Amino acid sequence: MTVRLPIADMASELALRPPREASSAEGVAPCDLLRVGDLAQRTNKTVRALHLYEELGLLHPVERSKGGFRLYGPDAVVRVRWISKLQDMGFSLPDIRELLHTWEVSGSASGAMARIRELYRQKLEETDAQIKRLQELRHELTASVAYLETCEVCDPVRLISACPHCEMHGCGAPDLVAGLHGSRPT
Repeated sequence: MTVRLPIADMASELALRPPREASSAEGVAPCDLLRVGDLAQRTNKTVRALHLYEELGLLHPVERSKGGFRLYGPDAVVRVRWISKLQDMGFSLPDIRELLHTWEVSGSASGAMARIRELYRQKLEETDAQIKRLQELRHELTASVAYLETCEVCDPVRLISACPHCEMHGCGAPDLVAGLHGSRPT
């Protein structure tokens, strides 16, 4: 039995700490630092999106240039990709913030990993169910296209009046075609 751990419940268990301050870029060569525009280009995000991630505490520049530009380490590319993948799974930015803070303030590494693993398992189950629904829809679309391709030889008047019960299709029309004939105005 899978235990569901909604993000809101996980976050309420632990107090959210304010976003950490940017640390110095120790161990990162200056040539490896990315300005926000470069990071945006590498991650296919807008500069505004990256600023929003920073405002929410999801992304932190490692330092600022003398001109005040945000400078990010190479790991920022991975962080932005991570955020994008979580968004693709249906997480909102506040959900991601709660997830990240829950991870950061967890009392133990094994506890943090267990929480994240369970959340990812839940998303995997949801993704598998969505894939199944999409495969069924694909099958219905394929059957509908095949059915409709045979209609090119039918009499146009007959198409409207008798199509779902046409003798050319012994088994009847797929739902995506039959639904067109289900309720016509009188």
